[in-house]
Amino acid sequence: MVGQLFTDTVRAGTWLGYTGKPITDIVNIGIGGSDLGPKMICLALRQYAHPRLTMHFVSNVDGHDIDAALARVNPETTLFIIASKTFTTAETMMNAQTARAWFLQHAKESELSRHFVAVSTNTEA
Repeated sequence: MVGQLFTDTVRAGTWLGYTGKPITDIVNIGIGGSDLGPKMICLALRQYAHPRLTMHFVSNVDGHDIDAALARVNPETTLFIIASKTFTTAETMMNAQTARAWFLQHAKESELSRHFVAVSTNTEA
């Protein structure tokens, strides 16, 4: 139920970024099933996609994927989903750190929780 409430809040435009603007872009950072699964869900359900929300997917560690995604989004209105089963996957953590550093060039550390969420089976992470 928590996941449904969260997605409803984002879709309704009531999950706000650090400047009070609604989220317009969602960047999923993951690799393997943490990338392919969300991509396939978005593709299969694209007819139900919210017109205000744009999805971006980052899975490659070479830097191009994350750089390209960050060039297309606004830190004020972007939500990052860090998806990792264990939170030990080097590629995912490197891309997440890059996104975090980029975000902190624009906002304070206290604003991170409005823009970064995690999906994992590792409840200790």
